[in-house]
Amino acid sequence: MDMGFQESVGCALHGQGKNASEDIVIRIDADGFIIHTSSNACRLGIDFNSLLLMPHVADLAAPQFAADVSRYCSSVLAFEERREWIEFARPAPQEEDTDADDESEAELHWYALNLRPVGRDSSGIGGAIGILRSVQEKHEAVRAIGREIAGGAASPASRDPVTGLANRHALCSSLSSTIAGARNHENSPASVAIFAIDRMRAIFMQYGQSTADEIRWGFARYLGTMTSPPHELAQLDDERFGVLLRGMSQREARDWASDVLKTFAGLTMASPGRASELTASAGIARAEISVDWTMRQAELGLVMARAGGGMQTGICRTSSPVISGDAMERAMEEAVQRAVEQSGQTTRMRPSATAIQKRA
Repeated sequence: MDMGFQESVGCALHGQGKNASEDIVIRIDADGFIIHTSSNACRLGIDFNSLLLMPHVADLAAPQFAADVSRYCSSVLAFEERREWIEFARPAPQEEDTDADDESEAELHWYALNLRPVGRDSSGIGGAIGILRSVQEKHEAVRAIGREIAGGAASPASRDPVTGLANRHALCSSLSSTIAGARNHENSPASVAIFAIDRMRAIFMQYGQSTADEIRWGFARYLGTMTSPPHELAQLDDERFGVLLRGMSQREARDWASDVLKTFAGLTMASPGRASELTASAGIARAEISVDWTMRQAELGLVMARAGGGMQTGICRTSSPVISGDAMERAMEEAVQRAVEQSGQTTRMRPSATAIQKRA
């Protein structure tokens, strides 16, 4: 179908189609009705060339999502402030529905829509133009994690009652198998990441257990969306979450964890330009030698990240001086000092490691 692009249309599309050769390009008029599509729109299971009346863009969505898509479209056409993308599901083409037993998942295919308004061109057409991108793979990964959490291999006794995640014992069992496989050259390298929300104890003291549990639950769901098989997510204790990253080197794991932390900080930002209300830190370690060694290295990395002010990733290398008692004491003292300063206390304290242990 001829798109009839003008200069204003090209400007609106600029930057939207990077690395997305399978994106479907659509153009709508000032009322939200589709007037042009790219040739690959047949993947939607609709032959637009044979239609006498073109559908509204909201008609692409399943009924339960149509109202949201319609509101998004109206905001775009009115040049109002809006989110950049909207996700919705639509009935999958017949040939894609191969699993009749799982009707709720097989009948719907997920897409993300991004529309940008355009001015009227020489033909007098205004409206908006944008891309429709399949995000089915992401939603399938999230569902797989949900199925694993809901009724996976771990027994109810090995799961956290608030988040439903597997506990430390389950993660260590998987880590043990991974390390054993690496010794026998059966598996590729693996790493462990330990995450913790910064200032979680202060949040608990100020807002109570219910709020702390809600934050734990939300952070667990967030980590679940960022973690896809064959990686494994677990809750180590009330504050910390562990991720077994199979097939990731230590450097790759650190890059991945940094992206996770940055995205989380962006999601919890109250408004542009202001500091995030919730941040997290992470410690990274290569899966090697033993379970205890690997977990200890990752936990030391988390201590280093928090001692650096939080919202960072830390790696405690084998040759790192932080393994020594003196260096560890200094790191713990610095972390306590920062906590004291952030709470507004004016008296500077540098407690010994013994005093810290007594408080804990």
